[in-house]
Amino acid sequence: MTSLWFETALLPEGWADGVRVTLKGGVIDGVHAGVTSAAGEARYGAALPGLANVHSHAFQRGMAGLAETRGPAHDNFWTWRVEMYRFLDRLTPEDVASIAALAYCEMLESGFTRVGEFHYLHHDANGASYADIAIMAKAIAAAADETGLALTLLPVLYAHSNFGGAPPTPGQRRFICDPDQFAQLYEASRKAIAHLPDAHIGVAPHSLRAVTPEELRFAASLGAGPIHIHAAEQTKEVDDCIAWSGLRPVEWLLQNADLNARWCLIHATHLTDAETDAFAASGACAGLCPVTEANLGDGFFLRSASLPRTARSPWARIPTSSSMRRWNCAAWNTPSGSFCARATCSRPPSALRSACRCFTVRTRAAPKRWAPMRAALAPARRPISSRSRAITSRSRRASMIAHLMRGFSARAPARSIACGGPARWSCKRGGT
Repeated sequence: MTSLWFETALLPEGWADGVRVTLKGGVIDGVHAGVTSAAGEARYGAALPGLANVHSHAFQRGMAGLAETRGPAHDNFWTWRVEMYRFLDRLTPEDVASIAALAYCEMLESGFTRVGEFHYLHHDANGASYADIAIMAKAIAAAADETGLALTLLPVLYAHSNFGGAPPTPGQRRFICDPDQFAQLYEASRKAIAHLPDAHIGVAPHSLRAVTPEELRFAASLGAGPIHIHAAEQTKEVDDCIAWSGLRPVEWLLQNADLNARWCLIHATHLTDAETDAFAASGACAGLCPVTEANLGDGFFLRSASLPRTARSPWARIPTSSSMRRWNCAAWNTPSGSFCARATCSRPPSALRSACRCFTVRTRAAPKRWAPMRAALAPARRPISSRSRAITSRSRRASMIAHLMRGFSARAPARSIACGGPARWSCKRGGT
């Protein structure tokens, strides 16, 4: 039995002083507030509950550094996407499982304890379904099981290349499903995660670019879990949506989809004041990825003039204990990804033990740095396995990336692909 003492900690009922956390077998066994530290007891500053990463494309962790070098002046999100298509052409289910395990270990190390996996890499390199239609979903589930990260799987319906049902491009062939095929994929994905403790299934119509209104309604009708969709990430997307429908993307969703607490609009970068107010009143939340949006020059969520008014709405708050209980909060991100409590979990926590699968600790020795406590990284079902810890080694990262990049030519120099230097956090985790 190990105990850790904190000056203050965020508990379900709010901030508390003098908190002792007892650990047994590497997981939280008890929490006691209003106590003094014992002689020889490890002492820390502040503790926070584990965070939920609302928006992940785990396979993109493997392309860190490939698109983060200076290129032609016309480089933008859409040229970045071409690089991403080239990268994923070579990925096998085994590759996806390895990359996802690496990404999930890093999330755990950064204080995340649940991930919402926006999963759209479904088919083989030729665009044909695997014999097991959910083999890629099983690779994601295997990574979550191996690392101990709680999973909310969001299989993606991706059917078209642009508004109005435009035919998909060759680079999108591994994503494409028609509604019947997607219904089979959804059911198989649900079964693929059934053995995971605390796993949930949702659905993700990719964007208004990638599904028709009928397909959007079909996707939203599947199950009762969360619904995630990319919306208003790029100005070109907004312009194309107006050309197609006469409405902006979020404006269209507000008028034509039953936005409610099940919905999470990923990015929601380019909104008018009227859209912002109606969105806040709908009960839906925004999944923000500021590092991603900065990396690609997408823009800023909410103009400063709008923030004071909308910040009073629960959906626009940084998650706190009160907003977690309300289960309707904005999603924000750290250098390792984005997070939102409400959108990736099916129910609010009833006790710290179920809500806080790990603590993020601020120590006296490094007051300006936040690092996860190794002792409490894993979900309650078990500590992190030795194999999972091995995945995070520098040599394993370098060898895994080198294997994937063999024969892949890109602008990024080889040294930036080894994942050991400044490019480590440059991978775009919220891309389309």
